[in-house]
Amino acid sequence: MNPPPHAMKSRGGLLRLVKASRYTAQGLAAAFRHEAAFRQELVVGVPLILVALLLVPGAMHKLLLVGSVLAVWIVELLNSAIEALADAVSLENRELLGRAKDLGSAAVGLTLLLAVACWAVVGWRVWAQG
Repeated sequence: MNPPPHAMKSRGGLLRLVKASRYTAQGLAAAFRHEAAFRQELVVGVPLILVALLLVPGAMHKLLLVGSVLAVWIVELLNSAIEALADAVSLENRELLGRAKDLGSAAVGLTLLLAVACWAVVGWRVWAQG
């Protein structure tokens, strides 16, 4: 059964954007409240973003540095979602749930390595080579 036409309109537009923004804020607040790793990455990432925006010349360098920090946060949020979902399914030690958590952690680790590499390359190009 299809919803009435007026119901279809309420799913889009400005109302949808407002609701999506609210869900985004709730997700970020939940991550801050419940995820120590996310808080740690914020403590490191916010000053790094400020350094990139204020001290690094060139829009492309800024974008690469800020983007690498944002990528860490995004992957950490996804990893936290996987962990929360796995814990909601079962707190018992289940092989597939454990693998899902390990894969999420591996994704965070690789993203952190990418961010370090970005900062090292840009730092070398900007400051060591003048």
